[in-house]
Amino acid sequence: MKAIVITTPGGPEVLKLQEVEDPQINDDEVLIKVEATALNRADTLQRKGSYPPPKGASPYPGLECSGTVVSVGKHVSRWKVGDQVCALLSGGGYAEKVAVPAGQVLPVPPGVSLKDAAAFPEVACTVWSTVFMTSHLSAGETILVHGGSSGIGTFAIQIAKCRGVRVFATAGSEEKLAFCEKLGADVIINYKTEDFVARVKEETGGKGVNVILDCVGAPYFQRNLESLDFDGRLFIIGTQGGAKTELNIGSLFARRLTVQAAGLRSRSLENKAEIVSEVEKYVWPAITAGEVKPVIHKYFPLSEAAEAHQLMESSQHIGKIMLVP
Repeated sequence: MKAIVITTPGGPEVLKLQEVEDPQINDDEVLIKVEATALNRADTLQRKGSYPPPKGASPYPGLECSGTVVSVGKHVSRWKVGDQVCALLSGGGYAEKVAVPAGQVLPVPPGVSLKDAAAFPEVACTVWSTVFMTSHLSAGETILVHGGSSGIGTFAIQIAKCRGVRVFATAGSEEKLAFCEKLGADVIINYKTEDFVARVKEETGGKGVNVILDCVGAPYFQRNLESLDFDGRLFIIGTQGGAKTELNIGSLFARRLTVQAAGLRSRSLENKAEIVSEVEKYVWPAITAGEVKPVIHKYFPLSEAAEAHQLMESSQHIGKIMLVP
């Protein structure tokens, strides 16, 4: 099969389409013929050499895909050859075929095309496992989503809105903010021209929000804490601005704040299967009902993975960037 190989750690130009061995499946896996895959920020880190795949995972990038099941391991009962599915991966999505543990496979939601379904697994599993399963965001609460126009952000706005949450979103351009508003964000904040702490306080009567989903890290850490209400939860899923900061622990005491952080890729198979099961149970109905839609910026052929990475690193996109073998 053909796959995108990281020929050496570096810029987008190190991504090359090459002929490689087909993946072999074990007894608990299915083999998927890939219809589409999607970029995630982690792919760019892997390309630079700073985010290696977990032990036993495919060396090729790509953390999600959609496609058709072409073979199943002997312990797999739910899936059969010919099923149209999408899946959460530990790697290997930038290829014509990928082997996936059966517990990380999802049916394509009704009303969503096979190609577009590749936009959902990583964002749905990330947002559901963090904001809902861990931070317990619930109806009537408020959330601040940083990077509201990203793949994660556009999904988080939609799923929070349809679960009765008031949504604040930050973005860096008027076009991106308008898109966040169209998706349902109640309060939009241009982080380049506004102080998000002041705006959050102003819009909440001085209280702050209940939950923050943050991908920036260190530069926002203290300001995020200042933006939380009593019993507020800060969930960090990325460190795009840096990973080291100082913390005045006293600032957590007075308002009983919780700081949480997690990745998805390094979790155990059991943990991923549990998340995927919850996503199918709680998120898929919202997609089927049309309350949550795939937000796709552009499709590239797999052979143009380097161009797709350039676009992601320019941050000019809104929503997901896709690759099609």
